[in-house]
Amino acid sequence: NRAGKVVAAICHGGWVLASAGIIKGKNVTCVSAIKDDMINSGARYVDEEVVVDGTLITSRMPGDLPAFCREIIKALGR
Repeated sequence: NRAGKVVAAICHGGWVLASAGIIKGKNVTCVSAIKDDMINSGARYVDEEVVVDGTLITSRMPGDLPAFCREIIKALGR
């Protein structure tokens, strides 16, 4: 993250981002079960299939994989 590389998380993977301290002030999404944890870590929760905030890409659940993968591929193609 500090190097400006793409960081992506889906489902409960948001917990790793919260533990790393990299979501404060960022727009993110995740599985609804950890929504409060993300908000309490300083993130702005958005209920969408994929959320891109700079190099941070997040998604909610496996059903969102097409959009999640599309955004990762787009970000890596920069």
